[in-house]
Amino acid sequence: MEWRMKEPHIEGPATHDGPESCATTCEGEGEALTGVRAGWVLSREISQSRAPTRLSDAEGNTDRDATASPWLGPARSETPCTPGSSMRENREVPRLLAADGAAGRTGKADGRTSVMHGRGKSDRPVVPTKSPNKAGQPAAEAAEGRGLAKGNTDQQNGPRTQSRVHGAPSALERVREVARRDRKAKFTTLMHHVTVERLSAAFHALSRSAAPGVDGVTWEQYAGNLEANVRDLHTRLHRGAYRARPSRRAYIPKADGRQRPLGIAALEDKLVQRAVVEVLNAVYETDFLGFSYGFRPGRSQHQALDALSAGIYLKKVNWVLDADIRGFFDAIDHGWMQKFLEHRIEDTRLLRLVQKWLAAGVMEDGKWTQSKEGTPQGATVSPLLANLYLHYVFDLWSQRWRKRVARGEVIIVRYADDFVVGFQHRSDAERFWRELRERLRSFALELHPEKTRLIEFGLYAAERRRERDQGRPETFNFLGFTHICARTRTGRFLLKRRTMRQRMRDKLREVKTELQRRRHQPLPAQGQWLGSLVRGYFAYHAVPSNVHTLQAFRTQVTRHWLYALRRRSQRDRMTWERMRELSGRWLPMPRILHPWPIERFRVRTQGKSPVR
Repeated sequence: MEWRMKEPHIEGPATHDGPESCATTCEGEGEALTGVRAGWVLSREISQSRAPTRLSDAEGNTDRDATASPWLGPARSETPCTPGSSMRENREVPRLLAADGAAGRTGKADGRTSVMHGRGKSDRPVVPTKSPNKAGQPAAEAAEGRGLAKGNTDQQNGPRTQSRVHGAPSALERVREVARRDRKAKFTTLMHHVTVERLSAAFHALSRSAAPGVDGVTWEQYAGNLEANVRDLHTRLHRGAYRARPSRRAYIPKADGRQRPLGIAALEDKLVQRAVVEVLNAVYETDFLGFSYGFRPGRSQHQALDALSAGIYLKKVNWVLDADIRGFFDAIDHGWMQKFLEHRIEDTRLLRLVQKWLAAGVMEDGKWTQSKEGTPQGATVSPLLANLYLHYVFDLWSQRWRKRVARGEVIIVRYADDFVVGFQHRSDAERFWRELRERLRSFALELHPEKTRLIEFGLYAAERRRERDQGRPETFNFLGFTHICARTRTGRFLLKRRTMRQRMRDKLREVKTELQRRRHQPLPAQGQWLGSLVRGYFAYHAVPSNVHTLQAFRTQVTRHWLYALRRRSQRDRMTWERMRELSGRWLPMPRILHPWPIERFRVRTQGKSPVR
């Protein structure tokens, strides 16, 4: 038996001032409206907040059907749902949960006020209704032209045999379905989805060669008594005895010569974080907008590159804002992060768990440092938290801006903290840039002054700059490629993408150093390693218009290999003829592996999704 909430009375949205943590609009044709309609099914894992807040109104990139497909049934829960209160939404969001784990304390969040919209009357009684027998494809995936997001489903609470119920959804699928249908639903009991099976699967998904954290436990050591270790971790997690360990500080070189700090979590922290991320993805993958591509299930860097190329070709893009947020992962405000989580999550155990990870700190040279802001790069949970933070700070705001403020067309593509925005009019671009700086400053963020710039770019940029005697259009870098305004042999516009020079130099430097270390290995061993490396490099960079760069990379790798072999002995007489034979045997020839981006974008979106 399912539970159906009758539609309450809802008044119009209220206006408000100040930084809007969740403001957006639903202006897309056929887009789902806010609130729960009569006949929508509620899970007993959620509580309903009836005030019409707009944090969940807009997907922002795809038009949605107003009618959603029926749902198969409520997810099983250990505790019944807590009815929401419309009065709660007009009050302050509960403050950051105390570090000692006390639940239920509320108060002001250090001067930050939650942005809420309107008020509603009390909810009507909950009445039972018979569940439907079939469910179609979720409306979000159908509208966007993509399949179900990977990694969000599990067979927990599914059918024991296929003969009983064919195709019955798992527990996380039902959570995901409820999250999609009601953008204001708040989930009160999610921790029971972190099961022994999910923790065990998270362990097997880890790399066996991953560096250990502060606990010093390796993959092999933990696997020695895996079942007992996982069950003990599960028990401690659900009785509140689990304690997050500090991250071990490590550094990797950046492209500009500086060091990027990483936080290597303890092995058990990795397991719990991976399991929790899988559960949270079931909720937030339905909220994140279509132009967000970074670290999301079923999305990749090449999909972001395809969307950017399609936007430049198909939309009226004349100006490009190439932006980067300075020290984003280290600048995330914990107070705002907790408030953003509370828009959807009311499970106090899960909120305390995230707070433990944020406050765990880092261990460097035996000294512990408390973390008052930021989330460690390298932690499994950090990409999801980063996407969540920018979803409320940037995505919803920019989506609303381009619908309400922009005079011309605007395209947006974001991958983590690196994003590109294309504009039809320069006035729109300058205004967006100015207002974006103020928006980010309200949430303790700022644009990187050296990596953020506005350039003239697009189909007619070269022609217009030539008329003004300003030379060729400038280029910009995004996700490892330099984007260039070029022309085909017939004179048509061509968006040329070349591997960034600095990225290629850094990779060749790594190859040279490693070849010096391996030069005394047998030639077949060296050839196998180099062939694997070159194939991996081509797998990402072999895009149309980049074949000459691939050829240059292969030639330089062959040259470094020759020099390394000649240094094996003073009597070595390795010649170029012999080297060409070796490279022809072990190193693949460069060829384009990726289709034209606009064609792949059209196939992936099936013509149903507008440019993001």
